Amino acid sequence: MPSDPNDAFIFYKENDPFPKWHFHQEYELVLITKGRGKRMVGDHIARFKENDLVFMGSKTPHEHLCDPEYYDEKEGFRGEGLVIQFTHDFLGEKFFELQENHQLKRFLQDSSRGFEIKGRSKQKIIAMMLKMQEMNSTDRLYALFSIFHIFMSVKEVKTLSSPAYMETFLHYDNQPMQQVMQHIMQNYQNEIALQDLLEIAHMSNTTFYEAFKRSFKMSFKSYLLNLRVGYACKLLTQESYSIAEIAYSCGFGNLSNFNRQFKKIKGATPSRYLKELHP
Repeated sequence: MPSDPNDAFIFYKENDPFPKWHFHQEYELVLITKGRGKRMVGDHIARFKENDLVFMGSKTPHEHLCDPEYYDEKEGFRGEGLVIQFTHDFLGEKFFELQENHQLKRFLQDSSRGFEIKGRSKQKIIAMMLKMQEMNSTDRLYALFSIFHIFMSVKEVKTLSSPAYMETFLHYDNQPMQQVMQHIMQNYQNEIALQDLLEIAHMSNTTFYEAFKRSFKMSFKSYLLNLRVGYACKLLTQESYSIAEIAYSCGFGNLSNFNRQFKKIKGATPSRYLKELHP
């Protein structure tokens, strides 16, 4: 965190274990400078590694969970990141309303689902954030303006969380349903009992089913399967795990069930999907 409480925004180097699943009012830009593991933004789950760059909107729930090798009893946590946080009014209530900032305002509005920034824009922002470590607070502010300028024209971004998830999460702000979504994201790899969700939401079976179906256009069971298969696809794309390892890491109790559910959702078995990715 910044040493001067009068700083307009926050820029800091994260050396402690990255925060668990959380959200906050501030917009947040995160650069991973050391570490690899699992990144969750809303209901999007993917692997991250060094130079991963993501921007999260206000109240967007997220977590970077490093792999076990980055936690050492003697050396402590060995991951590192650079973080920029700012509120919507840190430059006054009208700054983002200026006509000149129309594109920037749109970028911030769309960021509620989270952005992974790629390509040349990513490299420019990374270079700027690395330089900011040696800057004073005034120079950092103008460096942030340079990053804003990149945001205004950035094309190489990947939107992460699904719109249904974020609409539901924000609609149920500080309500039991929000706690339900948090429980799902933290425990999707394990068996999730419907009764536990009913107790968290303080709803009957029928009320919960109707609320979930109305928000996500599918049942809780289907949503959980799509979440797990979606993460499996990312592992098949990015990692060198075996299909069996991926099945268990995504919450499937056995390989045959994983193959069956994967084919049902993706139209091909995991092995066929993998061959199509790498013909």
